[in-house]
Amino acid sequence: MEINTHNAEILLSAANKSHYPQDELPEIALAGRSNVGKSSFINTMLNRKNLARTSGKPGKTQLLNFFNIDDKMRFVDVPGYGYARVSKKEREKWGRMIEEYLTTRENLRAVVSLVDLRHDPSADDVQMYEFLKYYEIPVIIVATKADKIPRGKWNKHESAIKKKLNFDPSDDFILFSSVSKAGMEQAWDAILEKI
Repeated sequence: MEINTHNAEILLSAANKSHYPQDELPEIALAGRSNVGKSSFINTMLNRKNLARTSGKPGKTQLLNFFNIDDKMRFVDVPGYGYARVSKKEREKWGRMIEEYLTTRENLRAVVSLVDLRHDPSADDVQMYEFLKYYEIPVIIVATKADKIPRGKWNKHESAIKKKLNFDPSDDFILFSSVSKAGMEQAWDAILEKI
């Protein structure tokens, strides 16, 4: 499938099922901790500066944001998890909203689960990966901020993440940098393979 990434726009934000787009377009969800670089990933993948708002305040995305890409597919940005300043009640609400989307949405083809290459995955990261494996949702692990680590240490960090996640070798694992655009092509290949 050829996709013109320049033809991309934010379509809508949804709090629940009744707001989801009603059509057959395949969707790829993006999940990760609040400050893992999800917005930067979306902007890099779509060659845009500010399509997805990057914010100095993590935890800004509170709804499911649907991005239409060339009328052929969508990215769905789910609220970042693990952000401390949000009340427990608010976090539970997000949790339910994310769970409802991930477990009931027929358009969903895969989840890009973003982790920070510099750090071991958090308990939330591990939980998200286990959740996706449990529901047999195809997952692509993208380790962001690769530019912040010398290339010679990438393997060491990758191994540590895989070990902590109990990574399934049949899943994709991509090292990514929104600064150097490293991993962008592999990420698109992995995504297009799923849709």
